[in-house]
Amino acid sequence: MRSPAWLRHFALKDAPFSKDLSDKDLWLPSSRKNIVDDLVDALGDRNHAVIVGEPGVGKTCILRALRARLPESGFRLTYCHNATLGRRDFYRQLCLALGLPVKATAAGVFCALNNHVTELARDRVHPVFLLDEAQLMRDEVLQHLHILSNYYWDQKPLLSIVLVGLPDLWRRLSLGIHRSLWSRIHCRVALEHANAEDTVEYISYRLERVGGKHTLFASNALALLHEATVGQLRDIDRVATACLRTAARKKIKRVDIELLQDALDADTLLD
Repeated sequence: MRSPAWLRHFALKDAPFSKDLSDKDLWLPSSRKNIVDDLVDALGDRNHAVIVGEPGVGKTCILRALRARLPESGFRLTYCHNATLGRRDFYRQLCLALGLPVKATAAGVFCALNNHVTELARDRVHPVFLLDEAQLMRDEVLQHLHILSNYYWDQKPLLSIVLVGLPDLWRRLSLGIHRSLWSRIHCRVALEHANAEDTVEYISYRLERVGGKHTLFASNALALLHEATVGQLRDIDRVATACLRTAARKKIKRVDIELLQDALDADTLLD
């Protein structure tokens, strides 16, 4: 199938800002690599973690980089994103994700999950539960997670829980009703917005990955793009793609600041 005209205009092999990327092609800013190192160390020590940040700040990138770094032989990662369930249905979801038979009662489901975690420990496999959108979790579920993390009188850390969500999650966990869980979370990460250097690095990486040149965007256009998007990757992807499409229609080989300003004026970022 022939590639779209705008890709041919810039001699690009694929859409540079598509979200369809394998873990090996994932971009991680230099300023974030130490965060992944800290998470890998925390899980290697059988600890729990929390990662918070605004939408588009790169939480999913951090998780995917973490998944790529952990050795498959020693860890079993289970990802859950439906955070609005009650306690029984939450544990039923975990059982389904793990391929376990789902019991009828809450006690039965919890028992099956505990037995599975213990069996993995015997096989020297450490389970890690990645709970996304955790700011939406009900208090009854958050309050119960410390029980899930407590094995053999809190002596043996047989699993790790990684809670991921918006900044409100941090505030909720620090409340008194969740102090039992909060005190068990040793690795706490609050992601800040990317800086201007990260944005330039990201644009260059995504363009060069598909055969493009980093000079497709003028330097002052990149500065404006960072200022308008505050470094949020989803916004950068959308606006940058719109710029390239417009430039191709106008037979322009470079995105200058005027073209970028027009794209921002047409985008909801300036509403």
